[in-house]
Amino acid sequence: MEDQKLLGEVALVTGGGSGIGWAACKAFARAGARIVVSDIDEEAGTRVVQRLAGCGRDAIFVRADTSKAADVEHLIEAAVRAYGCVDIAFNNAGIEGELALTADYPDEVWDRVIAVNLTGVRLCMKHEIKEMLKHHGGAIVNNASILGVVGFANASAYTAAKHGVLGLTKAAALEYASSHIRINAVCPAFIETPMLARAGLTTDPARRAAIEKLHHWDGWDSPTKLPQRRCGSALLRRRSSPAIRCWWTVAM
Repeated sequence: MEDQKLLGEVALVTGGGSGIGWAACKAFARAGARIVVSDIDEEAGTRVVQRLAGCGRDAIFVRADTSKAADVEHLIEAAVRAYGCVDIAFNNAGIEGELALTADYPDEVWDRVIAVNLTGVRLCMKHEIKEMLKHHGGAIVNNASILGVVGFANASAYTAAKHGVLGLTKAAALEYASSHIRINAVCPAFIETPMLARAGLTTDPARRAAIEKLHHWDGWDSPTKLPQRRCGSALLRRRSSPAIRCWWTVAM
């Protein structure tokens, strides 16, 4: 990623304050992009920008709750005000919700998970696409999940939202391929991040063992192992012919 393939590009990363988002910010920055870091956690997002600046990278922080239309509109406006455009967007912000049987799942938690993990992606895409159309193209990568492809007991809201992200990605990709906007999704498996820790999936030995049985691996992946592929996906979709493929869903 040190070959500066994204030199001068503007990359927006939601949920950039920790985990996969923070790792993606570093990868995009190493590739030469200017970074718009967004997160609902202002302290975490500001810390990421400070770390990037300490390495000589160009980055700004914009706080946003991606489930709120006004916040997302402000985010895109701030990015354009700072850098003039948005070339690449990694829609990564998400929450874990609760672990509960479908019939017992709290309505208010369901609504919040869908609002952030699905509606938030739609809102981001809505404003990112409008901006990219002004500049003759761009690349969007939506962070879905392996749970966008398979089911997972006691996580109905998260699973439903991530399945929805894949459907949204495919529909929008077909709509905007001819406008040179590449829209892809990635589906990471279980990665050791603060979100999974909050859900108890990495800290509870029994849950951890059960999840490991579902995968053919010797250990859990860390966020730093993923962004090079994710950043490469965004770059590929930015420069390839619209006729090649309308979307990529990459399971990791």
